[in-house]
Amino acid sequence: MARITASVYTSHVPAIGAALDMGKTTEPYWQPVFNGYDFSKQWMKNNTPDVIFLVFNDHATAFSLDMIPTFAIGTAGSYQPADEGWGPRPVPVVHGHADLSAHIAHSVIQQDFDLTVVNKMDVDHGLTVPLSLMCGQPQAWPCPVIPFAVNVVQYPVPSGQRCLNLGKAIRKAVESYDQDLKVQIWGTGGMSHQLQGPRAGLINKDFDKAFMDRMIADPEGQAAVPHIDYVREAGSEGIELVMWLIARGAMADLAGGNKPKVVHRFYHVPASNTAVGHLILEN
Repeated sequence: MARITASVYTSHVPAIGAALDMGKTTEPYWQPVFNGYDFSKQWMKNNTPDVIFLVFNDHATAFSLDMIPTFAIGTAGSYQPADEGWGPRPVPVVHGHADLSAHIAHSVIQQDFDLTVVNKMDVDHGLTVPLSLMCGQPQAWPCPVIPFAVNVVQYPVPSGQRCLNLGKAIRKAVESYDQDLKVQIWGTGGMSHQLQGPRAGLINKDFDKAFMDRMIADPEGQAAVPHIDYVREAGSEGIELVMWLIARGAMADLAGGNKPKVVHRFYHVPASNTAVGHLILEN
């Protein structure tokens, strides 16, 4: 059967992608950010999965305010980098795994989660920046990627508990697939930040670090945290962090297995207008 071998968590700040694409990674401002992923890139080479299931949020690229799915799974064979207003990022086309995507969609819907099935979409920085941070600048991404978009832009957004439970359903779906595949699940977005209003520029280091602690040791407790706490403590865009709970919910300890191994942890302030957080957990 297929199995989830690890979960990866990272911010997906658009300016990080721009810095990488424009060759600014060694500039004094940006170098500490990219240094934090040196270990991760080598780990990725040593632990390349057969498929990445990548949880992200679309930034009004594939979807608009005309149509906002709460959870959307990509089932296409490939996905083009999106033009977010200044041209597509110069990164490889993202190739999907249509068969596993369809299987996960079927299994998760049968577990009573309503997913939107997306047969065609472009993918924006929410998906491509994490790939760049973990894989560098290859001619092709090292494996197929299944995009899984979550609405954390327009309220109402899914609760942390709903996201954790969804991760558990995704684990069951992966493990019921009848091919021997190593799958990584990535949760992206955050950390604390606010892009508008009187609190624009807000960063809360204490909240971010406590969130990462609980992601490792007490994901069920973190899942019970209400939306208003994220907004109050981590800013209006801090709600993106509930997407990390989908990846955490898919880990073995929440199905009676052993606690995950913390392989790498990184935190840095600032990167553009936000804090950058990063974790790698292995089953």
